Amino acid sequence: MNLLAQWDWYYDGMIMLAGVLCAVAASLPGNFLVLRRISLLGDAVSHAVLPGIAAAFLITHSRSGFAVLPGAVLAGLLTAVLTEWIRDTGKVDEGASMGVAFTTLFALGLVLIVQAADTVDLDPGCVLYGILEATPLETVTVGALEIPRVVLMLGGVVLINAVFIILFFKELLISSFDPGLATTEGFHARILHYLLMVLVAVTAVASFEAAGNILVVAMFIVPPATAMLLTTRLSRMILLSAAIAALSAVLGHVSALTVPALFGFRSTSTAGMMTLCAGLLFFVTALFSPQTGAIVTWARRQRLAWRILSEDLIALLFRLEERTPGQTVLPGTLSRGLLTSLMLTRIAIARQKLRGYVRTSDQGIQLTEAGRQAAAALVRSHRLWENYLVTEGIHVDGIHRQAETLEHFTDRALRDRLQTQGTLADIDPHGSPIPEETIGPSK
Repeated sequence: MNLLAQWDWYYDGMIMLAGVLCAVAASLPGNFLVLRRISLLGDAVSHAVLPGIAAAFLITHSRSGFAVLPGAVLAGLLTAVLTEWIRDTGKVDEGASMGVAFTTLFALGLVLIVQAADTVDLDPGCVLYGILEATPLETVTVGALEIPRVVLMLGGVVLINAVFIILFFKELLISSFDPGLATTEGFHARILHYLLMVLVAVTAVASFEAAGNILVVAMFIVPPATAMLLTTRLSRMILLSAAIAALSAVLGHVSALTVPALFGFRSTSTAGMMTLCAGLLFFVTALFSPQTGAIVTWARRQRLAWRILSEDLIALLFRLEERTPGQTVLPGTLSRGLLTSLMLTRIAIARQKLRGYVRTSDQGIQLTEAGRQAAAALVRSHRLWENYLVTEGIHVDGIHRQAETLEHFTDRALRDRLQTQGTLADIDPHGSPIPEETIGPSK
């Protein structure tokens, strides 16, 4: 309710729109920087265009984005060319060549800014942090509408970037993964590389005044990197990165108004908060991504570990029954046989009891008929694998551990194939009988 009370739909809406356009404009070419593993080049170009901007200031005495654009584009191309030249002639890696090129050009830009400071209305902090909050103050009349100049400029950049990617999607895709193949297909990979650098430079310059260097560099890298954690298809990655970038911008502006109030402040930098939100979205995705998320991966591994322990439990019971039919086994005996703690053993027993594979009594643990069939399939898989590994020339002393792993991932069809390829169909290399295949669980 407090947010709605201080919310101005035109003023805050235009700030948010400018942030969304800046974020989306940067994320589109950023996908290919991330795919080509040259994310630092986006940062390098964003910094290295500074001498081009400063030179344009000295010549035109104007801060207009259209006035400084040619100089910035030339500086961006110069960065790409210098990076490749230093890498090829100096025999250094890509990261080092980028570092040499962009720090040198950035330092040159700082020198030119100092020279321009007395004659040009130039704020170095604007280049780094932007003044997104001032977006609605400078407008352009379009028909009957008053639209912020920055919104028009960034909207044009989004359109240019989107059209370029749509027109050259196939070429960008192939050249990102195999530049040599791209050249043999009839389009020069290096030309595409330079065109991509032009887009990066144009996007950076268009974003400097409103959003600053920090936000645009973040949006070149963070949304595409986040999208890469969610999909392996390039087209879907581009759409997801644009959506993540837009969401970061929206959440960033809302957070800039609301979060500082929780600590007794009025507001904070919108561009900075947008960058922070993009980083938080990446962090959340890195934890909970369905395919590669750290927590999801940990949970998947834990589930697999519990499944293997539970299967080892019934397999051990089956082997003990082979020696003494009808035997009941105490949890402590099972714990020692499984080389695990008594608590974990009791949990595994409870899991298999819920599945109907074991029954418990005061005397101990026994397999049910369903559990005996499932355990027989596991033991059969283990002993068939031992037969197969021996036929492949592996010494008998080294087959048990491998078979112990493989038995948990062997289905009925694979067991049938193993039996046809084994040299001893009835007993394993240690002399233990191989259980007959039974109708029941496939594992």
